[in-house]
Order: sequence, then C-alpha cells, then structure tokens
Amino acid sequence: MDIQPNSIQDRSQKFDFKLIIGRMLSAWPWFLLSIGLGLFISFSYLRYSTPKYLITARLLVNDDKKGGLVGQGDVLADMGGLLGVKSSIDNEVEILKTRDLIEKVVRDMKLNIKYYKKGSIKSIELYKSPFEVTILKQADTIKTGDFILKPLKNGKILLTAEDTKLTTEYDKPITLDHIGVIQIHNNEPLKEDGTDYEFVIKSIDAASAELLSSLTVLATNTKVTIIDLTLSHVIPKKGEDILNKLIEKYVQSNIDDKNMIADSTIKFIHNRLSIISNELGDLEGNIQGFKEKNNLADMSEQSKTLIQNTTQYVNDLSKIETQLSILSSLQEYLKDDSRNKRVLPSAVFASDAVFNGLIERYNSLLIERDKRLLGETVTNPKIVNLDNQIANLRADMLSNIENTQRTFRISRDGIRRQISSVENNLQQVPKIERNYLNLARQQQIKQELYLFLMKKSEETSVSKTANLSNSKTIDSPKSALKPFSPQRAYVMLVFVALGLILPVAVIYLKDLLNTRIESKDDITRLTDVPIVGEISHNEGGENLIIAANSRSAISEQFRALRTNLSFYLNEKDKKTILLTSSMSGEGKSFVAINLGNILALTGKKVLLMELDLRKPGLTAKIGASSSVGFTNFIINQETVIDDLIKPVDIHPSLFLLSSGPIPPNPAESIMSERTKLLLDELKKRFDYIIIDAPPVGIIADAQLLAPFADTCLYLVRQNYTHKDQLNIVQSLKDSGKMDKLAIVVNDIQLSKGYGYGYGYGGYGYGYGEYGSENVQRTLWQRITRR
Repeated sequence: MDIQPNSIQDRSQKFDFKLIIGRMLSAWPWFLLSIGLGLFISFSYLRYSTPKYLITARLLVNDDKKGGLVGQGDVLADMGGLLGVKSSIDNEVEILKTRDLIEKVVRDMKLNIKYYKKGSIKSIELYKSPFEVTILKQADTIKTGDFILKPLKNGKILLTAEDTKLTTEYDKPITLDHIGVIQIHNNEPLKEDGTDYEFVIKSIDAASAELLSSLTVLATNTKVTIIDLTLSHVIPKKGEDILNKLIEKYVQSNIDDKNMIADSTIKFIHNRLSIISNELGDLEGNIQGFKEKNNLADMSEQSKTLIQNTTQYVNDLSKIETQLSILSSLQEYLKDDSRNKRVLPSAVFASDAVFNGLIERYNSLLIERDKRLLGETVTNPKIVNLDNQIANLRADMLSNIENTQRTFRISRDGIRRQISSVENNLQQVPKIERNYLNLARQQQIKQELYLFLMKKSEETSVSKTANLSNSKTIDSPKSALKPFSPQRAYVMLVFVALGLILPVAVIYLKDLLNTRIESKDDITRLTDVPIVGEISHNEGGENLIIAANSRSAISEQFRALRTNLSFYLNEKDKKTILLTSSMSGEGKSFVAINLGNILALTGKKVLLMELDLRKPGLTAKIGASSSVGFTNFIINQETVIDDLIKPVDIHPSLFLLSSGPIPPNPAESIMSERTKLLLDELKKRFDYIIIDAPPVGIIADAQLLAPFADTCLYLVRQNYTHKDQLNIVQSLKDSGKMDKLAIVVNDIQLSKGYGYGYGYGGYGYGYGEYGSENVQRTLWQRITRR
C-alpha cells in the first residue's frame, strides 16, 4: 500500500519533554527510592572514607643559569653547552617532580613503610608509630606486604599476614618472603590491651610513584618565577615534613650540581692547559730554532693565499665526487629490470626539486600498483596503464640523471684544473717558507686555545666561590585546617543529583529505545486521529468476554466504545463499521465479536462480515462454519444472500457472514460489482454491519472496502503496534482515503505504563462492589498506582 509520509512522521524521533515529565511524575516512588539510596551511599562513603589534607609551599627561583655560573653571562656557553646548561622556571618545575629526587625523599623518610592502628570501622594511619620497622636486607623484588602486629605478654609480638603467622621478639631479625630480612624495634612499650597494629611494606619504586601522584608542582603565574608545591596527605604533620624534605633535597641537589660542574670544568681546563702549555713551548722553541737556522724573518702573503685556495678546492671536489657516486648508483638501480618495481630512496638531492618530484611520483605509482594487485591481475587495463606511467617516469629519471651527471663532470673537471694550477704555483714557493708556514699555523692555534682556557679557568674559579642555591622558600609547607577530601556537601549533592538523573535517564532511554506503542501519549503525540475506545487486557483469553449483565472493566469499555460510535453513526443510514489495523495480531476479530455483541444487547440486529479473504479467522473464533460465504456470492451469480447469513449462538440478534473459500484474487473479488450489491442489500436488513477487514498496513483490501463503510476503526495494540506505523493512520486521514477514521486502543495493561488511572467515572479499577473482576492490590501496588 502506498502511504505518503507527512510532517508527523518525524515526531517519534523528537524529545517530548511533557511526556518525560509525565512519566517522571507517575514514577515518583522510584525517584524517592533512588534519592534515598543516594543519600545512604553518600553517608556511608563519608563515614568510611579517610579525609585528606592539602599541604602547600612556595619557592622563589632565580631564573638565570643552573650549573654554578649565575651572573657570569655566557661564560661556558661558548664551549657548546657542555659546561653550562640554561635553566628556566619550567625546568625547575620538572626537576621537582623527577623520580630520582622523589626517591631520595622516600629513602630518607622511609615512606615505603606505613603504620596503622586497627579500628572497628577503619584503620588509622600513624606518623609517630610506637614501633619502627627496618629492612636489614631487602629482596631482589619487593612485593607489597600487609602485616598485622599484635602485642603479647613478656614483650613478644604476633605477626600475621596472608601467608605468614609467627611469634617473635623486638629487635630480632625476621625473614619474610618477597620482602627480605626486617627488624621491629619498639619505641615505646606496647600493652596487651586488644589493640592491633598494622604496617605495610612497599618497594621504593611503588612508594615513589604514590608520592609523585599526590604531589602537584606548578608555576601558576608566568610573570614571576614562583613555584607552588601542593601535597595531599591523610596526616597533616607528615605531609608538611615530606614537603620540607623534598625542598631540602632539591636545594642540596642544586648546589651539588653546581659544585660538581664547576670542579669538573676546572679539572678539565687544568689538564688541557698543562698539555697545551708543553706543546706551545715546544712549538715556540722549534720556530725560534728554525728562524735562526734559516735566517727567515716572515712568510710571504702569497704563500698563505695559495694554501688556503687549495684547501677550498679539495673540499668542493669531494662534494662533487660524492654526488656523482650517488647518481651512478641510482642509474644502475633504475636500469636493473629485476628492481624496476621497487621504490626509490627519496630526497637524495635536496637542491634538485625536479628530480625529487619525479621520485615521489614514481614511488606513489608503485604503491598504488601494489594495492591494486591485491584484487586485480597484471593484465587488468588499470594495471597496464600504471605500468606504462611507471616506465615513462623511469625513462624521465634516467634522462635527468644523465643531464645532472654531465653538469657535475664539467664542474669536477674545472675544479681539477684549478687545483692543478694552484699546485704548480705552490711549487714555486721556497721549501723553507712552506715548512715555516706549517709551524706558524700550529703556533697560532695553540696560542688562541691557551688564552681561551686561561680565561675560563679564572672565571670558573671565581664563580665557584659564589655558588648558592637558585631557589629559596618563601612560604614554608603548611597544612590546611580542614580536609579537602571528601567534601561532604559535594558528595551529598552528587549522589542526590544521581538519584534524580538516573531515573530520568532510564525513563528517557526506555522511551527512546522502545519502538512500540506504550502509552496514550505515544498515540496523541504521533497522530491527531481521535481515540474512541480503549480496551483493557483480556486476562481470560476468551474471544467473547461480554455477557448481558456483565459489569467488568472490559464490558464497560466496550459500552463506552458503543456510546462514542453513536456520534459517528448519528444518521439513520449510517450503520457500517470497518475494522482494520497496521498488521495482524492487533485484535480486530476480538473487537469485532465483542463490539457486535454489545450492539446486539441493545436489541439491534447486527451482522459480522468476515472480509479478510486472505487470512480469515473471525468464523473460527466464533465456532461457525465458513463453507459458504462472501466469495461464493461474488463468484456464483445464483447464490442468494439468505444462504450466506448465519445466526450466531452468542446472541439472537447477532449474525455472521463468513468469507467463504479463499479466492486466488482477493482484491479483484472485493472490487466486483456484486460487492456493492451485497452491502446495499445487507444495509436494508441489519441495523449495524461490522466488517472485519485485512490490515491496511500490509495490503490494500481495507482501502477498497473503505468506500462502503460509514466509519473506520483503526486497531492499535499496546506494546505490539510500532510507533512508526501510526504514520499510516495519519496518512489515511490526511489523504481522505478513509471516512470518519478513529482509533481503538486494544490490550491495555495497567502495569505497562499506559496511564489508565482515571478508572472510568468513579467505578475505579474493577468497578468496586459492582465488578465481577474486583482485584485486591498490595500496598506497594497502590502506592505506585499499578
């Protein structure tokens, strides 16, 4: 069936605030329960959690030079940064968080061992413990161990753990698995008063990681060189001492680094000065002797220039020879057929952008070819095209290499001629001057290095005497008066908020994930077709549930439906009711039988027409025979109407016209001219005609029968009909394909959230003393309105 979408079709995808609010109000007991549970959890958490305090301190850092050279400018920076390292506030922040520095604090304060006093609810950590544990010899790998110490008589103690239980004495070596050898010393006498103590031994690495995770080091203001240190700890005094120890180790480490660098620098300079002094003395003696022997005053400038030019030419020639060697290797690589499908090294010539571009294009084509070969053969036209492009690029690169080689060879030959010319000129310089030039050059280098080292030696010696730490404490470590964790108001607010949010989220997600009709609001939100009847769930399962004197809830609902239909069938000739739905199983036959019976109880003559020619079921539910019916009348011209109509045992005024044999062409049978002839005659004989039609959401038969009906009832079943199927009924109304269209909601279960709490005019659920189905509900059901 062709049902056109409309603007209401997207309503099911939108958030309906009113619907969620309504369901929240109906589920208020769950909100109270959730909030109460949240408060209980928050109080339990606050009671059993251990409060933590924040300990803060502040350091002022000189942002100059780290390494003992403050105020000396770039003293050792000229030596390549090996003897002086530039420092900044960010560097100092990172240094304060280094594992080595943290580990020194852990070792000095023995933070890898914690002491507790056992309590009835929780254990309390101790800072000044009445006993002290010392690790005499630790195991290669320490595993965290939790031990309980119980004082005994005569100065003995009972030590228990997961796999250990022994009685020992103070100051006696104790061997523990995965820990090593420990010794317990009592700082004060422990009495056997039922108080148990606990100590936990961790590895240095584990304790360092724990301390580091609780430490925060930040330079909060970029305009000043101040570092803020924050430590969270359960014992305020212990936290203050830890921060003090950390600052102490940091300051000492800073001074040690400066002294170590200064001492190392001075030692290095003195060793080099001693060696260079001897070498320089020997050179000066050799020069003096050389001059006296050869009566040489100075060397000519011409000789110096010739030697410098020769050095430059040799360097240039070496570079060109290297490039030519790379080009030859690439040329052989490209000419080798066994390698012509392998990628080339890229960017071998940083100055040749054209050749590098060719290599990148060549490699991209090869990669693309390999990817395509995973699903194609080499004979594929795409692969053949890629092979042609690769071959062309390879030829272009070989041509480019030959041109580049030609250019390099020309440059190489020119440099060789220049070197040869310089060497010829150099031969004209006297041998004495050449020898003197070598000696003079060595003397100049040694003199410059000697003077440089003498200057650095004096600067380093002066700076060492002024070595101070590059930081000082401006705010000593101090603990806050109140714990920062847990925050009582915040914890309670969070759990109360969760108590409110979780039910809302559950309700919303349930509504979002539920694709079936669940409440009346679902229907009114998705379509504006009116609801004329609401039928409760049939607990018994019988098809006929209405008796003459029945006062059950479903009986009254069918009476209400009968009353509402009187407004649709308010004219004398309006008597035909068509029942359809979106799909099978929504209760058309059930509603048809009981609606027919409730109409017959008023003394009206009612006919049930089974016109679901494809899957008839009405006749079987009534218990009648369907040997002759509508199909016989359409096919056989001689069939008379009296042969089709059969009385129903349910009520004397209720009759049935079955579908008859299933035809091969149901739609064409309904479109027959005899259909109108039949219905016109039936309208003369009966006060009401109820047509049980096929689902309109699956086939078009119901639309073909719609012109014969005075009103159309569209069945919707709770938790069965899909929400998006209501687009069908809305489209039928908008298009005018069904006249006086209305909805009947079937199989309503009060426990499924339909909102059926108004109870129909004061009778209440079960209709009080008049109801034959009065239900006794529990207190919880009455509270939750279920």
